[in-house]
This record gives sequence, C-alpha cells and structure tokens, in this order.
Amino acid sequence: MSSEARAERHDLHPRERVEDFLERGWWTDETIDAVFRETARERGDALAIVDPANRVDLLGSEPRRLTWTEVDSEVTHLAARLLELGVGPGDLVGVQLPNTIELAELYLAAWTIGAGVSPMAMQYREHELETMAGTADFDVFVTCQRFGDRSPAAAAVEMLDRLPSVRRVLTLGAAEEAGGSGLGADLVQHLVPGPATADDVRAVEDHRAAHPVDPNGLVTVCWTSGTESKPTGVKRAHYDWLSFAWSTIDAPRLVADDVMLNPFPMINMAGINGMFLPWLRVGCVLVQHHPFDGPTFFGQIAREGVTYTVAPPALLWGLLHDEATLARIDLSTITRMGSGSAPLQPAMVRGWQERHGIGIINFFGSNEGMGLMSSVEDFPDPDRRAQYFPRYGTPGVTWSSRVSEWYRLKLVDLATGETIEEPGRPGELHIWGPQLFAGYVHGDQLGDPLDAEGFLRTGDIFEIAGERGEYLHHVDRAKDLVIRGGMNIAPAELEALITEHPAVLEASVVGQPDEVLGERVAAVVVVRPGSTLTLDELVAHLRSLKIASYKLPERLEVVDALPRNPVGKVLKRELRERLRAESRSTTDDKETADV
Repeated sequence: MSSEARAERHDLHPRERVEDFLERGWWTDETIDAVFRETARERGDALAIVDPANRVDLLGSEPRRLTWTEVDSEVTHLAARLLELGVGPGDLVGVQLPNTIELAELYLAAWTIGAGVSPMAMQYREHELETMAGTADFDVFVTCQRFGDRSPAAAAVEMLDRLPSVRRVLTLGAAEEAGGSGLGADLVQHLVPGPATADDVRAVEDHRAAHPVDPNGLVTVCWTSGTESKPTGVKRAHYDWLSFAWSTIDAPRLVADDVMLNPFPMINMAGINGMFLPWLRVGCVLVQHHPFDGPTFFGQIAREGVTYTVAPPALLWGLLHDEATLARIDLSTITRMGSGSAPLQPAMVRGWQERHGIGIINFFGSNEGMGLMSSVEDFPDPDRRAQYFPRYGTPGVTWSSRVSEWYRLKLVDLATGETIEEPGRPGELHIWGPQLFAGYVHGDQLGDPLDAEGFLRTGDIFEIAGERGEYLHHVDRAKDLVIRGGMNIAPAELEALITEHPAVLEASVVGQPDEVLGERVAAVVVVRPGSTLTLDELVAHLRSLKIASYKLPERLEVVDALPRNPVGKVLKRELRERLRAESRSTTDDKETADV
C-alpha cells in the first residue's frame, strides 16, 4: 500500500474542527470499541446478540446466542488472532460477511487494535471486490467459505493477482464452516470464534497500551450505492460515527430493555448507524436477520419478543392490507418501527398507528451524514410524520432529539445559489454539524461535496412547510427530477400518489427521453397479487387527486419487481437505461398515451 493511501487513514478531521466540536460537547474522546467494552462491563450476563434464525441455510452452522460478557471475550480472542496475523493500526480490513454475530465481533476486534473496516454487501461479486479493494487499498480481506451455494473466499483467492494491496484472505465462522471450497490453509486461514485466553487478554491489553486507538482515525470506509457511477468510499472516524448515532437512539427512544431486529445489511448508514451503534450504546439485544425473508422476519419478532425494528415502506404498506398474513403473525411486542429510503404514504403511517398502535418513525439519511428523523414524540399526527421532517434551527421551535441543537440546515436555490427562507420554494438541502463524514477516499480527485461555508450539499430537494416554517418536505433527488418541456417533475411526489392506488404495491417514476419535450413521465409499477392496472386507470386515479396535468404519466410498465441495489434502493439508472433503449427501438409494445 502506498504511503499516500495510509496517510488518508489518520487525522481524518482537521484539528480546528476537532477542537471546536470537543469544546461544544458534540464530540468526546470515546472510541467505538471503548463504548462497547463499557457496555459489556455494565450488562455482563444479559443477552446481547442473536444470530439469524436461518444461519444453517446461509453458512452451514447453527445460530448462536451470546451474552455481553461472551461477546467481549470473543472480540478479545479475535483481536489477538488478527494481531498474530499482522493486522494492526492503520490497516484496512475489507469485509464481506452476512449479518451474524461474527460480523459484529470482527468490527469490534478490528477497532480494538486500531484497524478500520470496509464492509461489502454479500451480493457483490468479483467486479465490485476488485473496484473497492483497488480504490481503498484493502490490506486484508475477510469473508466466509460458503454463502448459500457459492464460495466468496474461493472467488477472492482466484483474483488475488488483481488485488495487489491484499496481503491475506481470511474466513471467519464456526469450525464446521471451514473447508469445502478446496482452498488450502496456505491460501486462506479460517478463524473460529471462541473465548479469550489469559494470553489473548494480555496481548490485546499490551497492544492497546502501546497503540491507543485514535478517535480521529479511520474506522470505516462505507460505499455509496453506485447507482449512477463508480462507487465512492465514504470515510468515517469514531468522532463522527458516535455523534451521528445519537439521532437513531433518540428518535425511537431506545433503552437497554429493548430487543432490536436488524434486517439491514450492516454495511452502511442504515445498518451501522441505525442498528449497530445504538445497540452498543444502550446495551439492548440485537437480533440479526439476513437476507430479508418474510416468514423468518416475522417468526423472529414473535420468538424473540422484538420491540423495535425497521422495514421498507412497500413492505409496511403491503402488510397493512394483508389481513390473512396479519392474522398469522404476532406483532404484539412491537411498540414502534422505523421506515424510510422512500416517501411514506400518510395512509400507511396512519393505518399502523390507528389499527395496531404502532408508531412508524420516518427516517431520511445518507452515508455522508445527512440525518433527519420524524419521531412519534415530535410528530404525533401520523399524516404529518409521513410527509415532513424537522427543520432544525427554526426560531421558537424545539425538538426532542439532542441533535436538533447540533445540526445547521439551509435550502439553496439550484439556479441562483440564493438561500431560501420562504415556504413552497424548492431548493437543495445543505447540512452542517458534527455528524458529517470526514471525506471521500481519494477525495482530492473528486468534486468537493461541501459548499463554501462547509455545509454538505446533499443533492436532495426540499421545501419549507408548516405554519411556522418548522418543517421540511422532501421533493426529490436533484438528479432524479424529470424535466418535461421545461417543467420540473418530482418522481417522489408522483410515486407516493401512485402507490395510493389500490392495485399498486410499489412504484418508481423516471424520465423517458423525448425528442420534443426532452423527457416524458414513465411509471414502472409492481401490482398486488391478482390485480391489474392500465395506464388509463392510473391516469384517472391521479386526475382524481387534482394534480397538474403535466405531471401525469405518459407510459406505464408493469413489472414483477423493481431493480434494487444491495441496501434496497431502487436502481433508477437501470429503469432509465431500459426505457432509453426501448425508445430507440422501432417496435414499442408498451402502453403509452398522449396527455
């Protein structure tokens, strides 16, 4: 690895920022591994973490349940093994593991010895590994011998000549998971979790005394979704991660008695900041789930007595209207759920609250540090909670989360660069605060994500709303806007309205190239089982809602499923490319209409 790449892993935030945020009390000198050890000491023999119920199908070994003391011991054991293998401060460990106990332990072990981690989704294959390992210069790669019917370890070994920075490939898991891939110990070493010995404890303590973990050092490189271009590595330190996590602790009011069910891959903001870090801070139970499977998910809720979980809007909307499934599952322990990544339908949020007594928390975030949370406490009206987020800093308005005092927001007119103060005028959200990331990998080769005042340009379009201008209403991603004949159309707005149609389960709106108007509105939808939908029916539904005629879809495509990336975001680039290719074809058998 080059000295330039290693230098990127130290002193991530400028000294003046560190001193400023420490003085304000927004950062402390805690490290994530230290938070874990303190929680483990306090919680001791209380249950800490539970494996996915279907682990045997994924990896070939039975699921486990560990107490905080047991996790602490296994983390020390694993940290000692990493040290023996030459992993140490400043190294970056590429990780491709499913949501298991070992994934959590690997993160904590790496951070204990001063190394960083770069998580990868299990769906990623050789192309993504080569791209990410080459961009971030992985020093070590840790994966599993088998995952379902494939061997990620074997794939990594076969391409080692294309991964020049990777010194070693390791696998991690139960003893019975070793082997089976035809790889010898000279190529891949398998690490088995187990209790720490006295020698392990001594080795790790001596290492920590000689090499104290720097809260401003690299702790993760997470990856942007890559829906529009090559994935970009987002660098974070202990300082900003621990500050950011207060938002996802405060919004659901997490406490030690909670049982959290985590269906998100622990590879980015949703899984790490939404579940993993709150678990470490409050000392509750973390139940892992992977990959998403409805029967397994609902079975875990009932069996483990889950009190809090997260789910995508489409699942919650579909389940709310599936009386047969609701009659078969037990949600009696759930007190609140989080949702986000797409607009929430007011009827969905209202339905869960009024019919089942479950408050849906509206989350909106990004790897770079944009985090808006509409909690039940701040938004008791479910319709408002579905549509609006807090506009932090509004004079005379207070919010329940401590982060509301830390974040600074502004809306900027994309055409003029003016700061917007009046309601109803769309602008790009810029945000500043201690939760912001430390920069991109090789950031000097990329465009500056910050404006002249140091605010993050989020790329998301919002409007000011509310009687006192105290709310933000999300309009859409700037890059996703459809521009039809010079008129800007927000797909997110249309998608929310389209999913109100009783036949529609999911919807995505994109622009289809048009020689005259520039773009026309195309709706790609998934319909409910047994349902059908025509373009005329969809347009009639939207006309009944009295929306502007220029927003009406002019093309409808019904599909079995929307294409998504590993963290569940719809791949609109794929939809646009499909429509672009079809628009070039002389044969068009899709349903279209003139508006």
